[in-house]
Amino acid sequence: MKIETDQRQALLHAAEAARYAPSVHNTQPWTWILRSDRLELHADTDRQLTAQDPDAHMLLLSCGAALHHAEVALAADGWQFSIDRPAGTPLAVIHLRHQGPIDPLSVRRFEQLPERHTDRRTVGDDPVRPGVLDLLVAVAEQNAARLDILRHDHVIELAVIVEHAQKAQSADEDLQRETAAWVGGDRTSGTGIPAANLPRELPLTTVAERDFGAKGTLAAGAGHDTTATYAILYGAGDEPADWIRAGEALNAVWLAAADNDITLLPLSSATEVPFAREELRRMIDRVGFPYLVLRFGTKAADGGPAHTPRMPIDQIIDLRD
Repeated sequence: MKIETDQRQALLHAAEAARYAPSVHNTQPWTWILRSDRLELHADTDRQLTAQDPDAHMLLLSCGAALHHAEVALAADGWQFSIDRPAGTPLAVIHLRHQGPIDPLSVRRFEQLPERHTDRRTVGDDPVRPGVLDLLVAVAEQNAARLDILRHDHVIELAVIVEHAQKAQSADEDLQRETAAWVGGDRTSGTGIPAANLPRELPLTTVAERDFGAKGTLAAGAGHDTTATYAILYGAGDEPADWIRAGEALNAVWLAAADNDITLLPLSSATEVPFAREELRRMIDRVGFPYLVLRFGTKAADGGPAHTPRMPIDQIIDLRD
Protein backbone atom coordinates (compact mmCIF):
# COMPACT_ATOMS: atom_id res chain seq x y z
CA MET A 1 0.00 0.00 0.00
CA LYS A 2 2.82 2.45 0.84
CA ILE A 3 4.44 1.80 -2.56
CA GLU A 4 1.18 2.70 -4.29
CA THR A 5 0.86 5.84 -2.17
CA ASP A 6 4.44 6.86 -2.92
CA GLN A 7 3.86 6.38 -6.65
CA ARG A 8 0.69 8.45 -6.62
CA GLN A 9 2.45 11.22 -4.72
CA ALA A 10 5.35 11.11 -7.20
CA LEU A 11 2.97 11.44 -10.16
CA LEU A 12 1.13 14.30 -8.45
CA HIS A 13 4.45 16.03 -7.78
CA ALA A 14 5.37 15.63 -11.46
CA ALA A 15 2.09 17.19 -12.60
CA GLU A 16 2.61 20.08 -10.18
CA ALA A 17 6.14 20.64 -11.50
CA ALA A 18 4.75 20.76 -15.05
CA ARG A 19 2.84 23.94 -14.15
CA TYR A 20 6.07 25.87 -14.73
CA ALA A 21 6.54 24.68 -18.31
CA PRO A 22 6.67 27.27 -21.10
CA SER A 23 3.68 27.58 -23.41
CA VAL A 24 2.63 29.77 -26.31
CA HIS A 25 1.38 33.09 -24.86
CA ASN A 26 1.42 31.31 -21.49
CA THR A 27 -1.86 29.62 -22.38
CA GLN A 28 -0.91 26.46 -20.44
CA PRO A 29 -3.09 24.36 -22.79
CA TRP A 30 -2.90 21.07 -20.91
CA THR A 31 -4.74 19.05 -18.29
CA TRP A 32 -3.38 16.18 -16.22
CA ILE A 33 -5.54 13.27 -15.10
CA LEU A 34 -4.02 11.40 -12.17
CA ARG A 35 -5.31 7.85 -11.89
CA SER A 36 -4.37 5.20 -9.37
CA ASP A 37 -1.61 3.76 -11.56
CA ARG A 38 -0.74 6.38 -14.16
CA LEU A 39 -0.61 10.07 -15.10
CA GLU A 40 -2.31 11.16 -18.33
CA LEU A 41 -1.52 14.31 -20.29
CA HIS A 42 -4.45 15.80 -22.23
CA ALA A 43 -4.62 18.87 -24.46
CA ASP A 44 -7.05 21.59 -23.38
CA THR A 45 -8.37 22.97 -26.66
CA ASP A 46 -10.30 25.68 -24.79
CA ARG A 47 -6.92 27.37 -24.41
CA GLN A 48 -5.82 26.84 -28.02
CA LEU A 49 -4.99 29.91 -30.09
CA THR A 50 -7.32 28.99 -32.93
CA ALA A 51 -6.48 32.00 -35.13
CA GLN A 52 -2.73 31.92 -34.60
CA ASP A 53 -2.37 28.15 -34.25
CA PRO A 54 -5.17 26.45 -36.24
CA ASP A 55 -3.13 23.26 -36.70
CA ALA A 56 -2.48 23.08 -32.92
CA HIS A 57 1.27 22.88 -33.53
CA MET A 58 2.11 25.35 -30.77
CA LEU A 59 -0.44 23.72 -28.46
CA LEU A 60 1.20 20.31 -28.93
CA LEU A 61 4.67 21.77 -28.56
CA SER A 62 3.57 23.42 -25.30
CA CYS A 63 2.14 20.12 -24.05
CA GLY A 64 5.43 18.43 -24.93
CA ALA A 65 7.28 20.96 -22.79
CA ALA A 66 4.92 20.22 -19.88
CA LEU A 67 5.50 16.49 -20.38
CA HIS A 68 9.25 17.02 -20.18
CA HIS A 69 8.85 19.03 -16.96
CA ALA A 70 7.06 16.04 -15.45
CA GLU A 71 9.80 13.69 -16.68
CA VAL A 72 12.48 15.87 -15.09
CA ALA A 73 10.62 15.91 -11.76
CA LEU A 74 10.32 12.13 -11.71
CA ALA A 75 13.95 11.58 -12.69
CA ALA A 76 15.11 13.94 -9.92
CA ASP A 77 13.42 11.64 -7.40
CA GLY A 78 15.08 8.58 -8.89
CA TRP A 79 11.96 7.16 -10.53
CA GLN A 80 12.24 4.89 -13.57
CA PHE A 81 9.21 5.31 -15.82
CA SER A 82 7.80 4.60 -19.25
CA ILE A 83 5.68 6.81 -21.49
CA ASP A 84 2.92 5.59 -23.78
CA ARG A 85 2.14 7.91 -26.67
CA PRO A 86 -1.31 7.07 -28.08
CA ALA A 87 -2.23 8.44 -31.50
CA GLY A 88 -4.96 10.67 -30.11
CA THR A 89 -6.26 11.20 -26.57
CA PRO A 90 -4.53 11.27 -24.15
CA LEU A 91 -1.36 12.72 -25.65
CA ALA A 92 0.86 10.76 -23.28
CA VAL A 93 0.57 8.38 -20.34
CA ILE A 94 3.30 8.07 -17.70
CA HIS A 95 3.71 4.74 -15.87
CA LEU A 96 6.10 4.41 -12.96
CA ARG A 97 8.31 1.34 -12.69
CA HIS A 98 10.51 1.57 -9.61
CA GLN A 99 12.60 4.07 -7.66
CA GLY A 100 16.37 3.82 -7.77
CA PRO A 101 19.49 5.90 -7.08
CA ILE A 102 19.23 9.63 -7.68
CA ASP A 103 21.36 11.06 -10.46
CA PRO A 104 22.91 14.47 -9.55
CA LEU A 105 22.45 15.67 -13.15
CA SER A 106 18.71 14.97 -12.91
CA VAL A 107 18.55 16.97 -9.69
CA ARG A 108 20.33 19.90 -11.34
CA ARG A 109 17.87 19.84 -14.22
CA PHE A 110 15.00 19.85 -11.75
CA GLU A 111 16.50 22.87 -9.99
CA GLN A 112 16.35 24.75 -13.30
CA LEU A 113 12.56 24.35 -13.63
CA PRO A 114 11.71 27.44 -11.56
CA GLU A 115 14.77 29.31 -12.88
CA ARG A 116 13.85 28.97 -16.57
CA HIS A 117 11.85 31.91 -17.90
CA THR A 118 11.37 34.02 -21.02
CA ASP A 119 13.26 37.29 -21.35
CA ARG A 120 12.20 39.39 -24.35
CA ARG A 121 14.76 42.14 -23.77
CA THR A 122 18.00 42.44 -25.68
CA VAL A 123 20.67 39.90 -24.72
CA GLY A 124 23.85 40.52 -22.76
CA ASP A 125 27.10 41.88 -24.19
CA ASP A 126 28.98 38.57 -24.33
CA PRO A 127 28.34 36.00 -27.08
CA VAL A 128 27.33 32.45 -26.22
CA ARG A 129 30.44 30.30 -25.84
CA PRO A 130 30.98 27.74 -28.64
CA GLY A 131 31.22 24.94 -26.11
CA VAL A 132 27.76 25.80 -24.77
CA LEU A 133 26.32 25.84 -28.28
CA ASP A 134 27.80 22.40 -28.89
CA LEU A 135 26.13 21.22 -25.68
CA LEU A 136 22.74 22.59 -26.75
CA VAL A 137 23.03 20.89 -30.14
CA ALA A 138 23.84 17.62 -28.39
CA VAL A 139 20.90 17.98 -25.99
CA ALA A 140 18.51 18.50 -28.90
CA GLU A 141 19.83 15.36 -30.59
CA GLN A 142 19.47 13.37 -27.37
CA ASN A 143 15.79 14.33 -27.43
CA ALA A 144 15.01 13.27 -31.02
CA ALA A 145 15.40 16.74 -32.57
CA ARG A 146 18.07 18.77 -34.33
CA LEU A 147 19.33 22.29 -33.72
CA ASP A 148 20.78 24.17 -36.69
CA ILE A 149 22.96 27.07 -35.52
CA LEU A 150 22.67 29.83 -38.12
CA ARG A 151 25.61 31.65 -39.67
CA HIS A 152 25.49 35.44 -39.92
CA ASP A 153 24.30 35.46 -43.54
CA HIS A 154 21.51 33.07 -42.63
CA VAL A 155 20.49 35.35 -39.75
CA ILE A 156 19.96 38.17 -42.26
CA GLU A 157 17.86 35.82 -44.36
CA LEU A 158 15.94 34.75 -41.25
CA ALA A 159 15.21 38.40 -40.43
CA VAL A 160 13.49 38.85 -43.79
CA ILE A 161 11.43 35.67 -43.34
CA VAL A 162 10.30 36.70 -39.87
CA GLU A 163 9.44 40.20 -41.06
CA HIS A 164 7.21 38.83 -43.85
CA ALA A 165 5.56 36.35 -41.48
CA GLN A 166 4.77 39.04 -38.93
CA LYS A 167 3.35 41.35 -41.59
CA ALA A 168 0.99 38.58 -42.66
CA GLN A 169 -0.08 37.98 -39.06
CA SER A 170 -0.52 41.70 -38.32
CA ALA A 171 -3.03 41.88 -41.20
CA ASP A 172 -5.15 39.12 -39.65
CA GLU A 173 -7.77 40.88 -37.52
CA ASP A 174 -8.98 37.68 -35.85
CA LEU A 175 -5.43 36.86 -34.81
CA GLN A 176 -4.91 40.34 -33.41
CA ARG A 177 -8.10 40.14 -31.35
CA GLU A 178 -7.07 36.73 -30.07
CA THR A 179 -3.64 38.02 -29.05
CA ALA A 180 -5.17 40.98 -27.23
CA ALA A 181 -7.21 38.54 -25.12
CA TRP A 182 -4.07 36.80 -23.87
CA VAL A 183 -1.50 39.58 -23.59
CA GLY A 184 -1.14 42.69 -21.42
CA GLY A 185 -2.57 43.87 -18.12
CA ASP A 186 -2.17 42.06 -14.81
CA ARG A 187 -3.39 38.60 -15.97
CA THR A 188 -5.16 37.74 -12.70
CA SER A 189 -6.57 34.56 -14.25
CA GLY A 190 -3.15 32.92 -14.01
CA THR A 191 -2.67 32.66 -17.77
CA GLY A 192 -1.36 34.95 -20.51
CA ILE A 193 1.54 37.38 -20.60
CA PRO A 194 1.32 40.32 -18.15
CA ALA A 195 2.55 43.79 -19.01
CA ALA A 196 5.35 43.23 -16.47
CA ASN A 197 6.85 40.60 -18.82
CA LEU A 198 6.78 42.78 -21.95
CA PRO A 199 9.18 45.53 -23.04
CA ARG A 200 7.83 49.08 -23.20
CA GLU A 201 8.96 49.18 -26.81
CA LEU A 202 10.18 46.55 -29.24
CA PRO A 203 13.92 45.92 -28.82
CA LEU A 204 16.11 47.06 -31.71
CA THR A 205 17.08 43.70 -33.16
CA THR A 206 18.02 42.32 -36.56
CA VAL A 207 15.44 39.55 -36.21
CA ALA A 208 12.24 41.23 -35.06
CA GLU A 209 10.45 40.02 -31.96
CA ARG A 210 6.69 39.56 -32.01
CA ASP A 211 4.73 42.79 -31.61
CA PHE A 212 1.96 41.83 -29.20
CA GLY A 213 0.27 45.20 -29.58
CA ALA A 214 0.25 45.64 -25.80
CA LYS A 215 2.16 48.13 -23.70
CA GLY A 216 4.74 46.55 -21.42
CA THR A 217 6.61 47.92 -18.43
CA LEU A 218 10.10 46.47 -18.99
CA ALA A 219 12.96 48.49 -20.43
CA ALA A 220 13.83 46.93 -23.78
CA GLY A 221 17.50 46.87 -22.88
CA ALA A 222 20.51 48.58 -24.32
CA GLY A 223 22.31 47.46 -27.41
CA HIS A 224 21.17 45.20 -30.22
CA ASP A 225 21.20 41.46 -30.88
CA THR A 226 24.70 41.41 -32.37
CA THR A 227 25.88 38.95 -29.71
CA ALA A 228 22.80 36.73 -30.01
CA THR A 229 22.87 33.31 -31.64
CA TYR A 230 19.91 32.16 -33.71
CA ALA A 231 19.00 28.56 -34.43
CA ILE A 232 16.24 26.49 -36.00
CA LEU A 233 14.81 23.61 -33.98
CA TYR A 234 13.63 20.93 -36.40
CA GLY A 235 12.95 17.23 -36.69
CA ALA A 236 12.22 14.39 -39.05
CA GLY A 237 8.42 14.34 -38.73
CA ASP A 238 5.43 16.65 -38.93
CA GLU A 239 2.75 14.57 -37.19
CA PRO A 240 1.20 15.49 -33.82
CA ALA A 241 3.53 13.07 -31.99
CA ASP A 242 6.50 14.82 -33.60
CA TRP A 243 5.35 18.21 -32.29
CA ILE A 244 4.99 16.79 -28.78
CA ARG A 245 8.53 15.42 -28.96
CA ALA A 246 9.67 18.81 -30.27
CA GLY A 247 8.25 20.36 -27.11
CA GLU A 248 10.20 17.89 -25.00
CA ALA A 249 13.37 18.73 -26.94
CA LEU A 250 12.72 22.47 -26.61
CA ASN A 251 12.36 22.14 -22.87
CA ALA A 252 15.49 20.02 -22.54
CA VAL A 253 17.49 22.59 -24.51
CA TRP A 254 15.98 25.43 -22.46
CA LEU A 255 16.95 23.82 -19.16
CA ALA A 256 20.48 23.17 -20.41
CA ALA A 257 20.72 26.80 -21.52
CA ALA A 258 19.47 28.06 -18.14
CA ASP A 259 22.02 25.85 -16.39
CA ASN A 260 24.72 27.71 -18.34
CA ASP A 261 23.30 31.21 -17.71
CA ILE A 262 22.02 31.44 -21.28
CA THR A 263 18.62 32.88 -22.18
CA LEU A 264 16.39 31.28 -24.78
CA LEU A 265 13.68 33.18 -26.62
CA PRO A 266 11.36 31.12 -28.86
CA LEU A 267 10.25 32.89 -32.05
CA SER A 268 7.27 31.04 -33.48
CA SER A 269 5.82 33.39 -36.12
CA ALA A 270 7.98 31.97 -38.92
CA THR A 271 6.70 28.44 -38.25
CA GLU A 272 3.08 29.54 -37.80
CA VAL A 273 2.82 31.05 -41.30
CA PRO A 274 2.97 28.35 -44.01
CA PHE A 275 4.99 30.27 -46.61
CA ALA A 276 7.53 31.36 -43.99
CA ARG A 277 7.87 27.84 -42.62
CA GLU A 278 8.58 26.60 -46.14
CA GLU A 279 11.37 29.17 -46.37
CA LEU A 280 12.83 27.83 -43.13
CA ARG A 281 12.70 24.32 -44.59
CA ARG A 282 14.73 25.59 -47.51
CA MET A 283 17.29 27.03 -45.09
CA ILE A 284 17.82 23.59 -43.55
CA ASP A 285 18.03 22.00 -47.02
CA ARG A 286 14.63 20.32 -46.54
CA VAL A 287 16.16 17.62 -44.35
CA GLY A 288 13.36 17.99 -41.80
CA PHE A 289 10.46 20.10 -40.58
CA PRO A 290 11.06 23.35 -38.65
CA TYR A 291 9.32 23.66 -35.29
CA LEU A 292 10.68 26.93 -33.89
CA VAL A 293 13.30 29.61 -34.30
CA LEU A 294 15.33 30.10 -31.11
CA ARG A 295 17.41 33.06 -29.97
CA PHE A 296 20.19 32.39 -27.47
CA GLY A 297 22.08 35.03 -25.51
CA THR A 298 23.90 35.60 -22.25
CA LYS A 299 21.70 36.28 -19.25
CA ALA A 300 21.26 39.85 -18.07
CA ALA A 301 22.94 40.82 -14.79
CA ASP A 302 19.58 41.44 -13.10
CA GLY A 303 18.45 37.86 -13.73
CA GLY A 304 15.53 38.82 -15.94
CA PRO A 305 11.85 39.65 -15.42
CA ALA A 306 9.52 37.94 -12.99
CA HIS A 307 7.90 34.67 -13.94
CA THR A 308 4.59 34.72 -15.75
CA PRO A 309 1.59 33.62 -13.64
CA ARG A 310 0.37 30.02 -13.43
CA MET A 311 -3.08 28.51 -13.12
CA PRO A 312 -4.16 27.02 -9.77
CA ILE A 313 -3.35 23.33 -9.37
CA ASP A 314 -6.98 22.27 -9.09
CA GLN A 315 -7.71 23.71 -12.53
CA ILE A 316 -5.08 21.65 -14.34
CA ILE A 317 -4.89 18.40 -12.32
CA ASP A 318 -7.90 16.09 -12.17
CA LEU A 319 -7.64 13.47 -9.42
CA ARG A 320 -9.37 10.20 -10.30
CA ASP A 321 -9.80 6.74 -8.76
